[in-house]
Amino acid sequence: MWIKKKEIEQLSEFVKGYSSGEELDIRVNREGSFNILKNDIYALVNTKNEQIKAVETERDSLSDYMADISHQLKTPITSMMIMADLLEEAEPEKQTEFIHNIQVSLNKMEWLVGALLKMAKLDAHAIDFIRNDIHTSELLEAVKPSVAILLDIHNLTIELKQDCIIHCDKRWTTEALTNIVKNAIEYSADGSVIEIDSGENPMYSWISVRDSGVGMDKTEYAALFKRFENSTNENGFGIGMPLALSILKGQGGDIDVDFGGRGEGTTFILKFFK
Repeated sequence: MWIKKKEIEQLSEFVKGYSSGEELDIRVNREGSFNILKNDIYALVNTKNEQIKAVETERDSLSDYMADISHQLKTPITSMMIMADLLEEAEPEKQTEFIHNIQVSLNKMEWLVGALLKMAKLDAHAIDFIRNDIHTSELLEAVKPSVAILLDIHNLTIELKQDCIIHCDKRWTTEALTNIVKNAIEYSADGSVIEIDSGENPMYSWISVRDSGVGMDKTEYAALFKRFENSTNENGFGIGMPLALSILKGQGGDIDVDFGGRGEGTTFILKFFK
């Protein structure tokens, strides 16, 4: 088999161009071993380029992630340092107040660090979800201890309209459902009812959570599941909803939103595909 010098030079230029970051295309739609080799080399180079881009994207994402974490931790740490400096010379009443505020900040940081560690595991696909058939009522009972105080403070009631079997990981789904219910509590009027429903169809089983608020503006949706962006609660970090979505995605599921309005609150629908 004779190979033209020009073809070899072209292949050499392609390899050099790849090394310097140029984008060239040497594919040909002709028979012959050398042409097959050129196509194979192009495919290999293209695959490597995609891998490099993916690594760069992940690196940039990690950098943004770390910047967000640093920002979220900076405020409570600075606050605690100031109160600690003032603690020794403060009046007894102020000392009590400072100690209480420091404890509150520490509890918030503990929750944030725990949530971030969970999200890191989910992002790294380092969690093996163990899915079993669980009744919605059983999941709800597991959620209640985490939201009992909030429900009591706002005189809210949770009502389950229909019980259904959900094929899911109980521990992680409880985590996701807890965050959805906490969000519903935040937007519900005092003394109202948060409605939980569940069911199934040929494609998926589902759990819905509807608050008693005024509904959500569709313009809010873009930031709804974006980390650190969607918290109107001064004690929140905007991470509960993104964590819930990551948990559902990790189980091959998803979360849909009915924005409500006109006398109906927002409804979040957790979908578990079969």
